[in-house]
Amino acid sequence: KSLQSTDLEVIYTSLEVLIAVGCCLGNMLVIWAVWSCRALSQTTFCFVASLAVADLLVGAVAVPFAVVVDGRLKTSFHCCLFISCVVIVLTQASVHSLLAIAVDRYLRVYNPLRYRGAVKKKHLWTAVTICWLSAFILGLIPMLGWHKKDTTTAENSTITCHFITVIHMSYMVNFNFLACILTPTIIMMVLYLLLFNMISKQLRKGVGIRAVESMSFYHKERRLAYSLALVLVLFAVCWLPLHIMNTLDYYMIVKVPPVAFHVGILLSHANSAINPIVYAFKVPKIKMAYKKRLLSKTCKTCFI
Repeated sequence: KSLQSTDLEVIYTSLEVLIAVGCCLGNMLVIWAVWSCRALSQTTFCFVASLAVADLLVGAVAVPFAVVVDGRLKTSFHCCLFISCVVIVLTQASVHSLLAIAVDRYLRVYNPLRYRGAVKKKHLWTAVTICWLSAFILGLIPMLGWHKKDTTTAENSTITCHFITVIHMSYMVNFNFLACILTPTIIMMVLYLLLFNMISKQLRKGVGIRAVESMSFYHKERRLAYSLALVLVLFAVCWLPLHIMNTLDYYMIVKVPPVAFHVGILLSHANSAINPIVYAFKVPKIKMAYKKRLLSKTCKTCFI
């Protein structure tokens, strides 16, 4: 290796370590806040906790695995394939949790009375289970055969583990990106646009038997929707560059340099460390929960 490539490798690894620490500490605090505070027990915050679990696992599992599958380990073909698939699974879990949050907020505003009566704890846990189960199914598809050719032999049974050595880019571009990331992202954006439109219409009316309570409800919903929409926008900003580069490179439209890919990977991982910061500054209930949890371990209800 040249000195330049060695220096870049050290910088890349150091940044990955910092991101991993930020992911773990920040999202542990989110999970702790949601788990321990009664005011955060509503469905949306349970989906936020599901997203935080995925982000925590990005720091604890995906980042170390991403460093490993960057040509730093010799392993069997299928072991390298499994490690690479785990990284994809966690991305899918994040997407599905974000989609669940968007659908939940839309339904809550579309028909508040029916929502409160119909959505029970069992429905919540079923939805969270579906999010994670579908993430595993979609992320592990390469293990079922949609992968690159196994070039190992009886005499040489190991390979230098590299993501692009085992994962077929047709899967990454045509299926993982276009079908499983870009399409849900567009759906979520449409849902938030419809949500903001509904809230604006209700606020413009400002009449009814319980107009004051109704206005307060929609103002709160709009503030929370803006904050959660920001989480979605940041997800798109952090993840789309890497997938766009994959697409351009796969279809040979542009030859993307390795340094650009590594910057894209760092940006995608950084997204999992950013979310807890967004919650702290933009979501009042979580902000208060942070303060209560950090100031007093004996707090039981936090606030109403």
